[in-house]
Amino acid sequence: MTRIGLIGVAITVSFQLASAQDFHKKYKLPPRGLIIVENAVGDIKIKGHKGDEIEAHASKTGADRDSVEIIDTSMGNRIEIHIRPTQFRRVDAKVELIIRVPNSIEYNFERLSSFGGNVEVTDVVGRLRAESIRGNVELSGVKGLMIASSFSGNVRMEIEKSQDRNNMRFTSVSGNIDILAPSDLDALVDMSSSSGVLKTDFPLQIQESRYGPGRSARGRLGTGKQILRVSSVTGRVSLNQK
Repeated sequence: MTRIGLIGVAITVSFQLASAQDFHKKYKLPPRGLIIVENAVGDIKIKGHKGDEIEAHASKTGADRDSVEIIDTSMGNRIEIHIRPTQFRRVDAKVELIIRVPNSIEYNFERLSSFGGNVEVTDVVGRLRAESIRGNVELSGVKGLMIASSFSGNVRMEIEKSQDRNNMRFTSVSGNIDILAPSDLDALVDMSSSSGVLKTDFPLQIQESRYGPGRSARGRLGTGKQILRVSSVTGRVSLNQK
């Protein structure tokens, strides 16, 4: 083999090894900085911790793990990570992305999006938008404005204590929504399900639709200082006390 050929082989092998490596990086992000994450082949986990840095770690598994790229376009007050296949075909690969953030700093989680995986967020502060297609969204200990949605998956939220003036909206097209809240939940509540069961042990009256299927429950708990909207098309909706 010629020298040029050997160099070409070396470059190819080097690229394959690099693409197979796990991703690990640390960031410094100012308060209210943006965090955008899209994972087309696996789970996203956001976890609060007591440190002062943001740590991101992604691990690849599966026969086609070398066909998945992790693109980091972070800069300034913005962390942006995209995980996707390098080819337009179905791949035998999974990537789990775990991001640890300081739990005392408020961030703007502008978009946490997974395709075929779950999105889990625990013990963070800030504005949050989480969504999954063919996966579940699970939130606990999140303080701030929240929007969570799933298509062909469930949404689960556990509110640790009564929120301040922050609105919450949870939706699912084909899945259940289960919310656990403290007994002193202070909110204007709007719950609905087009063709599923509606359950709550809060003092809210469940009403049946006069025309066709569907159930809803609306009312004020406490002073109604925040808005809680929950809706599902073909799944159960429940709002229960912890």
